[in-house]
Amino acid sequence: MDYKLVIVESPAKAKTIKKYLGRTFKVEASQGHIRDLPKSQLGVDVEHGFEPHYITIRGRGDILDRIRKEAKGAKRVYLATDPDREGEAISWHLAHVLNIPENEVCRVEFNEITEKTVKAAIKSPRTVNMDLVCAQQARRVLDRLVGYKISPLLWAKVRKGLSAGRVQSAACAMIVDRENEINAFNPQEYMSISADMKAGNAVYRARLAAVDGERINIASETDDRLTNILDTAKAGELAARIPETDFTVAQVKTGTRQYSPVAPFTTSSLQQDASRKLNFATAKTMRIAQQLYEGVDIEGEGTQGLVSYIRTDSTRISDEALQAVRGYIADRYGADYLPDKPNEFRTRSTAQDAHEAIRPTSILRTPERIKSSLTSDQYKLYRLIYLRFVASQMTPALYDTMNIDTEGGGMLFRFNSQKLRFAGFTKVYVEGRDEEQEAEESAFPDVSEGTKVKALNVDSEKHFTQPPARYTEASLVRAMEEDGIGRPSTYAPIITTLLTRGYVSKEGKRLVPNELGFVVTGVMQEYFPEIVDVTFTAGLEEKLDDVEKGTEDWHRIVSEFYGPFEGLLEKAERSIERVEIRDEVSDVPCEKCGAMMVYKMGRFGRFLACPNYPACRFTKPIVKYVDAHCPECGAGIIEKMSKKGRRFFGCERYPECSFVSWDMPVDDKCPVCGGRMVLKHGRGGEVYHVCVNEECRERVLVGNAKKEEE
Repeated sequence: MDYKLVIVESPAKAKTIKKYLGRTFKVEASQGHIRDLPKSQLGVDVEHGFEPHYITIRGRGDILDRIRKEAKGAKRVYLATDPDREGEAISWHLAHVLNIPENEVCRVEFNEITEKTVKAAIKSPRTVNMDLVCAQQARRVLDRLVGYKISPLLWAKVRKGLSAGRVQSAACAMIVDRENEINAFNPQEYMSISADMKAGNAVYRARLAAVDGERINIASETDDRLTNILDTAKAGELAARIPETDFTVAQVKTGTRQYSPVAPFTTSSLQQDASRKLNFATAKTMRIAQQLYEGVDIEGEGTQGLVSYIRTDSTRISDEALQAVRGYIADRYGADYLPDKPNEFRTRSTAQDAHEAIRPTSILRTPERIKSSLTSDQYKLYRLIYLRFVASQMTPALYDTMNIDTEGGGMLFRFNSQKLRFAGFTKVYVEGRDEEQEAEESAFPDVSEGTKVKALNVDSEKHFTQPPARYTEASLVRAMEEDGIGRPSTYAPIITTLLTRGYVSKEGKRLVPNELGFVVTGVMQEYFPEIVDVTFTAGLEEKLDDVEKGTEDWHRIVSEFYGPFEGLLEKAERSIERVEIRDEVSDVPCEKCGAMMVYKMGRFGRFLACPNYPACRFTKPIVKYVDAHCPECGAGIIEKMSKKGRRFFGCERYPECSFVSWDMPVDDKCPVCGGRMVLKHGRGGEVYHVCVNEECRERVLVGNAKKEEE
């Protein structure tokens, strides 16, 4: 009994921490939860205070036996699971099975996995925080009640295997409601007019902004009831008389615009920017971020935790980290890029603010220095986190602005432009956007008020108002955060569930509801309106936060929810009629019985199945060909999916032909070396054909996906 035992969640974290603590410590991993509600039954005693019944999770028995054995021989046990509600609950379960008293000072938190932080935490243990445990338990019980009470109804009335969830159903309803908005949208036609304005030797491009003192709508709008628009007839009349009109520069305004740095990452903003900039799914972002937090083997340093805890809604930064990054900015970029005092950022009112923002654990560990020790995806995400943190403590970007109003014949033309004066934080990082939002930037013309102007090259252009865009994973996470639905640890699992259940599909980056999503959401909105109501769901999240603060009793919250919910259940059981969802029929005959196969949704996406199941069980994957031929045998190329969900391309004659490529092949040959080329996309939407020959790498621009989409 000459050692102390530390219990963490993951083996990777255990490896990192063991290196810091040395021989007098043993470190074991619980590999997540060890106890949970049973899968085969409700597991909640609704008659006696909603007390949960926990059992050991199947497959965790050996892990639990090993932990018990090590704990029995240890002179002290530390519970060091993740520093959040879920981690606190795991520590509570561990304390229960190890017979550790509730008043035992055994709980430690690692907000980052560094030697200094780990050793400091071991010196400052506390008791298990029962308020956190109760908050997690309340969420688990509420989700179990919703899931296990509504899901059987959906099985009986719609289709087997369906599920409902307290937050999942609200998120699905958001996607379905947006699709309904798009389908109901009535596009409205309108015109815009632009012209080159010649004032002396200066020429600038301006846009018609008002006629007879009335502003006209000429920018992209999502309102299908625009007023003060130019119709085709009015635009034609104006365009015809503009060249004959005498114009004058009525006003020239110059100024400076300041853009402030963005805050360091929270869980939500990390998921959003990783989606926009790196094209990472939310689940992938969190998986890689967890690896960076738990520790990566760095050449010359050993295993190191590279970022602070990655489930947070706070923008707060420790004083030590602030001093380090300010010193780095001064040394690397100079005094002009360092503000007089640290930048502070407002945290959302609904934030729990339990942890710092996501940041690198050492500012000296630059992405370039450790790149060789990271996988490609780890490097991309670490670089994103690192640069965002550095930029958050830099000076604002400054732009010179110019606005010119040109008037004549009752018409007002407006020119707006800006030019970068000082890069500030944008030298390091620019926040991603769901849609392109580039400000106009052009040369400032040398003009003065009162100058006579002649209009040249008049152009009129037809536009249509656009419906609201479908959600991407990034914009859905942002909307859920703004509406108060879910919490940092829940965004990724919610989206993953919607996709795997077949309620939603992805078209490019956009989330599109399937027929199943429409049907289930319709049932939920009719019979369980509060479950899918954003305001109600957000209010319940706030009550769970109150439990965490110790100001609310979790039993009361569950009881207040369950009373009305039970009434809705009884009414739904009587009223819901059977909903038939017909499978979409394909044009592919079954190879066994000849029936036309239908599309089904499985764990790994859509596939084809015989409609005569169970008499005929034949299935086959959906084969998607690309417009290219195998460079080795000339056969077709098909799109495939790896076991880890990554798309790749291979020859249709596999295994006779083993050609594969991560990038989409094209039939064009390299104009320089004659080698094979593949399709690549640039960040601005550019589409290239790129030579795969490392000694050549010729790049040919073939189009712009974003412009074509517009």
